[in-house]
Amino acid sequence: MEAQLDALRMQLHPHFLFNTLNSVSVLMRRDIEAADRMLLQLSNLLRVTLAGNAAHEIKLKQELEILERYLEIEQIRFQDRLTVRMQIDPSALDALVPQLFFQPLVENAIRHGIADCETGGEIDIRAERQDGLLHLQVRDNGPGLNISNGSLLEGVGLSNTRSRLEYLYGSGGRFEVCNAGGGGLIVAAAFPFHTETIIEIEAKR
Repeated sequence: MEAQLDALRMQLHPHFLFNTLNSVSVLMRRDIEAADRMLLQLSNLLRVTLAGNAAHEIKLKQELEILERYLEIEQIRFQDRLTVRMQIDPSALDALVPQLFFQPLVENAIRHGIADCETGGEIDIRAERQDGLLHLQVRDNGPGLNISNGSLLEGVGLSNTRSRLEYLYGSGGRFEVCNAGGGGLIVAAAFPFHTETIIEIEAKR
């Protein structure tokens, strides 16, 4: 299981690195100072993610720090066109979550829900502990999904997250992607609240 999780996690690093460098390249043509700030924030983000590179799970508060570093990059790119709101349950901050859980989902929301909208958009991020489960959610106010044949073609971010949740939590985890009432897309996950890593728990059984 560890080898498969390693492969899935490493798939994410070059994916968001490539996308961010592409954004820097575009920005270089119109705002060199902003591109320089973006490269600095990318360096900070890589430092944080690589520091915990061996862990499949990290504390939610650490995951949120990674997310904030990523959002600083996107804020340079979109400025006032991007609004992010967070509702985080303080009792959930020590819970363990998959490393780089939020970043690919927020990147997906920006790319497909906000980037092509002239007025920008909003992203809501939530984390809540309830009934022994940790509930995580990313919602945008973009166009949502247009599903004509009843199926959803998932990109790297969504498919990778789904697979990692299945490997880590099996039938104890849930992952859903659906249109939100009133417009936009909701990506939601739930899995057992825990403060010991799943691999360590399995080893003790």
